[in-house]
Amino acid sequence: MLEMNWIKDNQELVRNTATWKKVDFPLDELLDRDEKRRGLRQETEQMRAERNGLTKEVEQLLRKGDRPAGEIVKAQVRELNHRLNLLEADLNEAERHCRELMLLAPNPVSQDTPIGHDDNDNVELRLNGAVPEFGFTPRDHVELGELHDIIDIPRGVKAGGPRSYVLKGAGLMLHLAVQRLALDVLTARGFTVMDVPVIVRPEALERTGFFPGGMDQTYELSGDNRWLVGTSEVSLVSLYSDEIVELDTPMRLAGMSTCFRREVGSAGRDVRGLYRVHQFSKIEQVVLCRNDEGVSDQMLHEILANAEHILQLLELPYRVMAVCTGDMSLKTHKQYDIETWMPSRDAYGETHSASNLLDFQARRSGIRFRDADGRLQYCHTLNNTAVATPRILIPLLENHQQEDGSIYIPQALRKYMDGLERLELPQQ
Repeated sequence: MLEMNWIKDNQELVRNTATWKKVDFPLDELLDRDEKRRGLRQETEQMRAERNGLTKEVEQLLRKGDRPAGEIVKAQVRELNHRLNLLEADLNEAERHCRELMLLAPNPVSQDTPIGHDDNDNVELRLNGAVPEFGFTPRDHVELGELHDIIDIPRGVKAGGPRSYVLKGAGLMLHLAVQRLALDVLTARGFTVMDVPVIVRPEALERTGFFPGGMDQTYELSGDNRWLVGTSEVSLVSLYSDEIVELDTPMRLAGMSTCFRREVGSAGRDVRGLYRVHQFSKIEQVVLCRNDEGVSDQMLHEILANAEHILQLLELPYRVMAVCTGDMSLKTHKQYDIETWMPSRDAYGETHSASNLLDFQARRSGIRFRDADGRLQYCHTLNNTAVATPRILIPLLENHQQEDGSIYIPQALRKYMDGLERLELPQQ
């Protein structure tokens, strides 16, 4: 959420940001409603002052023993209270309308964010690792999964419907191994790892910037007023809502959770295999730091480097992309994506996303810290995927397949796989 006075002082930037991000933000309506809200607030404060003055006058008259005059003024107070109740109801309604509109205001982007329409306009910053050159016809991850009997999509669909899957045997062990690797890397780098709730209150999604606007992508538990998260970012940030936190050093958090996304609007896209599924697991990095853009930008590069390090340990080729305005969400100030090479797509596919939100989430969530002068300030928040699986299994299986059908297991994963160096084809 943005601060109202800031919006008024930066109307052109707010309009441009809404256009760049393709956000339907009714700025003129908000400004009009804010003006009316301010008028109601001023009128309410004046009426409260008048009532308080009359209440003191009643007390003075009664102390003097002038009860008849006191009763006359009491009647005036009762009438004023009635009018004040009506006015306060109008003010509360105006406050509610303004807040609803302010929740739609997009976070401005950094000066170095590329202006663009969609992901085709994202800018490649760097490549890492060599794309494999196979001397044979490579299989995709679905074929490899079936060949090794480690992925069963038909039975997953039988039980859970479209975009469901089953991981079996070594497939499940790989799924767990990449998560253990990510947890160990982040723990060694000073992160507090947590298993957090995946069922949350709607306020948690609103405060973190996923609502309004993201309800069509989120599963609701009907009748319970609870929702399933698509990332533990929601839970991690919400743990500290309405708190004053200590930020002498940045707070580094890592959430391990199952995640759920409806993937509405992606029909016909990436329907084969494990790329777009409704249920997956993720290790998410979240950072809370002081409201210094230099500090939060440094933290953005730190969490990006953590994700890159994990991909390097997995021995996978990838590229880092600067995300353009048209591919950014309402809440994001600056974003980098990591795309990992997927042979079956003959292209890089997104596996990680790192974002700096400045104080956008903290302002909505009420997370503050005390600055050097003891003043309360809203902190900055950041997030980034450490690893998301089973999507990461796509490049892991496809890039490391061998001509004989076996699959090489990267050195860093072997200690989580009982020392296994490769997945051999099952004996017929």
